[in-house]
Amino acid sequence: MSAAMTEFATAPDGVRIAYEVVGEGAPVVLVHGFASHRGQNWRETGWYKTLTGAGHQVIALDCRGHGESDKPHDPSVYGESAMADDIRLVIAAAGHARASVMGYSMGAMLTLRLAYDHPECIARGILGGVGDMYLSRENSWRAGIADAIVTDDTSQLSPMQWMFREFARQKGKDVEALAACMRAPRTPLTADELATIKTPMLVVAGSRDLISGPPNALAAALGNARYVTVSDRDHMLTVGDKAYKDAAVAFLQTL
Repeated sequence: MSAAMTEFATAPDGVRIAYEVVGEGAPVVLVHGFASHRGQNWRETGWYKTLTGAGHQVIALDCRGHGESDKPHDPSVYGESAMADDIRLVIAAAGHARASVMGYSMGAMLTLRLAYDHPECIARGILGGVGDMYLSRENSWRAGIADAIVTDDTSQLSPMQWMFREFARQKGKDVEALAACMRAPRTPLTADELATIKTPMLVVAGSRDLISGPPNALAAALGNARYVTVSDRDHMLTVGDKAYKDAAVAFLQTL
């Protein structure tokens, strides 16, 4: 499916957020993972076609620092609540008071934050590429990933740092902006906070996803969630898997 016209919404701090709207029907906002963009994460993996074919309107955004959105090099503008609020801004800019939201990896964490900060604007959430590792989130590894993205000395990089580096340094990506995004501290929601989220949620992770971990513990921690494990898929391969798509479409149809 070809891309729609890029539109922009401007956040309170002046950062412009790029998004596009495809199709008609019940709106679903798509929020990509770190160092990706809306086309790479969602359009190229067939999600636009899947969701519009199921009668949904796709609203796909580029997170700040990514894609066609503005790319500040200051970590202070990449706070999790600010990035989650960009989703709320795009929902309103697209003409809706609320929408279902599906995020992958970083996008899933932002979807969780949005459901906590602004539950009134999210009808249903799908959290892809996230699992029980969320429950033990901490910031120490993030600086190492940011350093790996920009360093000239690659002799000491771990396999995970190599993976992030290669992905972030693909043609057209702003490595300084991505490093700034990764350096921004993240404060995970506590168990008590997660339990207050009553928005219906579907948590999806691959059975071989060592980055997210299995999805069941996170689903159990939320106030109203179920989970799906995608068989024999890792973090990168789960996103385009048919089982993930089938589960998401079925979940959205229960609205």
